[in-house]
Amino acid sequence: MIRAARAQYYGNPLYPLQPTDKTIEVLVHSGRKVSLLPETITDLVQRYAGSGPRYTSYPTANNFSGAYKPGHQVDALASITPQQDLSLYLHLPFCNTICYYCACNKIVTANKKKAETYLTYLQKEIALVSNLIDGNQPVEQLHFGGGTPTYMSDRQLETIMQSLTDHFNLSTSPERDFSIEIDPRTVDPARIAHLASLGLNRLSLGIQDFDPQVQLAINRLQSTGETTDIVNAARSSGFESISVDLMYGLPLQSVRHFEKTLEVVCQIDPDRISLFNYAHMPHLFKTQRQIVDAQLPSPSEKLNLLSFSIRYLLDAGYSYVGLDHFAKPDDKLFAAQQSGTMHRNFQGYTTHRQCELIGLGVSAISDINGSYSQNEKTLDAYYTALDHSNLPVAKGLVCSPDDSLTRNVLTSLMCNLKLNYTEFSESNDINFTEHYEEELTQLKAFAENGLLKLSDEGISITETGRLLLRNIAAVFDVYLPGKPAKSQFSQTI
Repeated sequence: MIRAARAQYYGNPLYPLQPTDKTIEVLVHSGRKVSLLPETITDLVQRYAGSGPRYTSYPTANNFSGAYKPGHQVDALASITPQQDLSLYLHLPFCNTICYYCACNKIVTANKKKAETYLTYLQKEIALVSNLIDGNQPVEQLHFGGGTPTYMSDRQLETIMQSLTDHFNLSTSPERDFSIEIDPRTVDPARIAHLASLGLNRLSLGIQDFDPQVQLAINRLQSTGETTDIVNAARSSGFESISVDLMYGLPLQSVRHFEKTLEVVCQIDPDRISLFNYAHMPHLFKTQRQIVDAQLPSPSEKLNLLSFSIRYLLDAGYSYVGLDHFAKPDDKLFAAQQSGTMHRNFQGYTTHRQCELIGLGVSAISDINGSYSQNEKTLDAYYTALDHSNLPVAKGLVCSPDDSLTRNVLTSLMCNLKLNYTEFSESNDINFTEHYEEELTQLKAFAENGLLKLSDEGISITETGRLLLRNIAAVFDVYLPGKPAKSQFSQTI
């Protein structure tokens, strides 16, 4: 029933569009003309694009249920074997100022005492979780997210790292990925050196856009100078990898001006670049109501921003990885995609597919042996659970065998951009073409329009199809019986 209803939306074939030489040309500040997407491709993408999940998990977080109780997570933690590696995500939700575009679970406050209280409870959760794991599994991946993790003082970050060291087996291997998100406005070179001394070896910087008008519209004033200084300090301090976050679709953005941001970013020369689609959902995120709708780029302008950025970064020597990531050819993320070991989870694209993910902190999500759980989203609820020595779990989901199978399908398509029927069938003990017969029928419309290729061997995503990767993935999502509600998901383009 679900698949039949879903076919009404995703199965409608579009008319085949014929190639054309007609392109849009934009004169950029450097004086060179850049051809953007052909109008037929623009039309095609806009016809397919709509609201849809990002598929950082499958099933997606909106399907998590309150029927999942702390006891379920206790079972999940106990299921981790001594042979399995761990990935820890710590959510530090505090920020000094508010960025209007932000959709993260954050707390904007100048009251530093709140962070001190939070630190006490975070340590309680670290101890509680570690005591439920039967073994001394190495932590190969560690990520501090937020919020703004560098809102915490040096002393507070030291305390967190010491607590993790006391309760987990933190890897010292050169292959470990210990990363932290930073707002360049909250640190200086001395703080960067201190982060390196704690054992962190990867740094992620928020930029979004360097254009002053765009920054004013999103309430994030950040100079190129201070950002460049922090990147230089990170390299001097021995950080192995530096990534930056950019965003397209913000108010007042244009191709003409965004090229300057891309130019500065390429001069900074990060190892990885994330180019995210701004998800304007003011009905869900109050801070986004400060953004003037009339200043947002049109759908066609957003598509031009994306296509131009892709071509610019490819010309600059980056490899296009997955949906929205770019990496240097010698970066581990690119190597993981080439070897078929890249993974996608709640932090986006990542290496270390073998790790079980444990989320710590308010709203953090865990992914352990097919069991998803999300912590309480408010401080009060989070604190109350820990006051009673309970795991602060609010909701979750235990994957069914079919969920796990489809998750493997989406991982292959979104990470490897292809799927081989024989290899998948053998590794998952099914007949792929029989099991997903209806989905393959629906994919014919995508193939007719050049978004993917269907052959006797399998599925491969085309360059144009990569722009609609989320829409292609949605064909396999049995939890989407019809067009996704706008109140739930962001626009795919």
